[in-house]
Amino acid sequence: MSEQSLPEDTREGYADELPEYAERVLEVAERIPPGRVMTYGDVAEWLDEGGPRQVGRVMSLYGGAVPWWRVVRADGVLLPGHELSALDHYRAEGTPLKEAGRAAEGHLPRLDMRRARWDGGADTEAHT
Repeated sequence: MSEQSLPEDTREGYADELPEYAERVLEVAERIPPGRVMTYGDVAEWLDEGGPRQVGRVMSLYGGAVPWWRVVRADGVLLPGHELSALDHYRAEGTPLKEAGRAAEGHLPRLDMRRARWDGGADTEAHT
């Protein structure tokens, strides 16, 4: 059901209320240290609930208020439509990147998932 189809008197409260699952996903996104990332699947696994698509849906609907660029695709490809904004964040935070080859479309780098991936543990040390 879209917000537009809700009765007028319930729209206001609906906009302020997040589903519990969405709150949990956003809490995980906020815990990811600068310069590190988790995949959509990592977040779902960490929560032991849902899956990558559900996490992606939450991030697309509600992720603007958290460090959305730290929840990523497993292949390290930058989020389509938000590549340049995410890239600015990654460079500012020192997130490990793999520079794109000349044949790569748009010559955009990918995330170096081996070095940037965070497992949700206490280890927030440098990733170099």
